[in-house]
Amino acid sequence: MAKVTIDGISIDVPDGTTILNAARMIGGEIVPPAMCYYSKLKTSGGYCRTCIVNVSKGSDKDPRPMPKPVASCRTTVMDGMEVQNLTSPALLEARAGVVEFLLINHPLDCPICDQAGECDLQNLAYENGKEQTRYEFHRREFEKIDIGEKVQLHMTRCILCYRCVKVADQITDGRVHGVINRGDVSEISTYIANVIDNDMSGNVIDVCPVGALTDRTFRFKQRVWYTKPMDAHRDCPKCAGKVRLWYKGEEVLRVTGRKDTYGEVQDWICNECRYEKKRTSDWTIEGPTHVTRGSVISANHYESLRALKATIARQQRAVPHGPKVLLGQGALDPNNTSNHQ
Repeated sequence: MAKVTIDGISIDVPDGTTILNAARMIGGEIVPPAMCYYSKLKTSGGYCRTCIVNVSKGSDKDPRPMPKPVASCRTTVMDGMEVQNLTSPALLEARAGVVEFLLINHPLDCPICDQAGECDLQNLAYENGKEQTRYEFHRREFEKIDIGEKVQLHMTRCILCYRCVKVADQITDGRVHGVINRGDVSEISTYIANVIDNDMSGNVIDVCPVGALTDRTFRFKQRVWYTKPMDAHRDCPKCAGKVRLWYKGEEVLRVTGRKDTYGEVQDWICNECRYEKKRTSDWTIEGPTHVTRGSVISANHYESLRALKATIARQQRAVPHGPKVLLGQGALDPNNTSNHQ
């Protein structure tokens, strides 16, 4: 075991644990953001650099600080290490520079992007980005292409996190897409005329942190904050069969894998579950998905009738004019003087 201190909070972790995972064991706001790291994918991480931290003390044996910020997803802890994440103004400035670099070519077209509302880059830009960019050159642009029957690629939004490449490498029989070219002309593409055609191909959509890879069956059908996510499962011979159903009324608009607190898929699902099982009768419903209050999807989302009643009661106590104003009926009252203000 090694003892590491992150932003003044100490924890004992097994040897070989990375700084990022040690921070996740502590939890809360001190966890560095991560766009490319994925705990379930081998060799992931180290590409986006958004998880950089400042190591002010290397270890008890060698207390010298590390000379520059390091990627917390690739740096293992040492006994006695002290790490600064939110407590170092210089590091926060460096992270803002990394975000600015990521946004050089990625357009913030959130209002028309299908990933809006569940995009890690959207949150990252809001929390760690800058209001203006210093980039004055023409941004690179790509045409949208279909790299599979159900998968569309919009390279203009890609940040080259390599997640889709690694998930195709590790859970499919043969990968046919990857990164071509080098440097600032690198892009995700398929080899010549190949398309992604395997029974687990839909997982590349789930791991994409931005709107570069999207579900063609769900595109522009509905905003996620207007949907109702429900956890469900079925007996599937190809995968775990544990999914998340996204409802609009009684209609299932899409099926995705379940994700944890850090946006990582808990169990890979097959294309049959994802695309062909969109009826409630196909599934055993477990209940409403737990959505954190920090997500826009939590708007009007209640996990139980008891929670809904508690919220209404709390709002009624906060509103001096009673439930009519809360429920929007005050506007229909001709005696309500606020209508004329």
